[in-house]
Amino acid sequence: MSSENLASPSAGVPDTGLRPRPRRRRGFWPLVRDVLVIIVVAVLVSFVIKTFFVRSFYIPSGSMEQTLLVKDRILVDEITPRFSGYERGDVVVFRDPGGWLPVSPKVDRAPVAEAFDWLLSLVGLTSPDSDEHLIKRIIGVGGDHVVCCNALGQVTVNGTPIDETAYLNLPDGRSAPEPVPYDVTVPEGSLWVLGDNRDRSQDSRYHTEQPSQGFVPLENVVGRAFLITWPLNRFGPIDFHHDVFAGVPEGTAP
Repeated sequence: MSSENLASPSAGVPDTGLRPRPRRRRGFWPLVRDVLVIIVVAVLVSFVIKTFFVRSFYIPSGSMEQTLLVKDRILVDEITPRFSGYERGDVVVFRDPGGWLPVSPKVDRAPVAEAFDWLLSLVGLTSPDSDEHLIKRIIGVGGDHVVCCNALGQVTVNGTPIDETAYLNLPDGRSAPEPVPYDVTVPEGSLWVLGDNRDRSQDSRYHTEQPSQGFVPLENVVGRAFLITWPLNRFGPIDFHHDVFAGVPEGTAP
């Protein structure tokens, strides 16, 4: 019995002399370049979101307790109100209309700290300008007639008393805050705002002698606060309590 020769898999295939190139390993610097590109793109996207859509702020005072506590971090919707407008009950962040905030001296910091804080602010991780803004709840919008107070200590809007006990921070045994009388008609394009911690809030009531007459121009409003992000045990949406104003008719003032 004769044996057969087994042909190798390459039998009949001409040898061209070419060999497969060994796969080259990526160097260190291309990897660094890719990581830097990813970081730059992420920062740019965060910057666009922060500038036009959502901003982060921290709460520097107790004027909105117990809805918002000191050092809470919040997110503010900048884009939606531009289309839908603002409603009574919305919690809004706004720039000082003039004379609402005390003049505070600028604290000099090391350039490295300033640069680091600036970089973090680009992506919304810090809020270096929070102390230059205020946050309050809208009680009256353009055309509303807002009066304090009726016999029960309630604010009336367009002749309708509103029950604010759902969000007011009242001392034990009190059914209403200390009355600070006012009788105002909100101009179109402006807001009348009050703090939930009514007895400890320097809000529209206390600035009627300022050029703004206590009103907040809409162009000063950054946006509507909608979410508490820190601390984690307080994470959740901010309640606007729109139901409190459900029975208020539209303002008829010119």
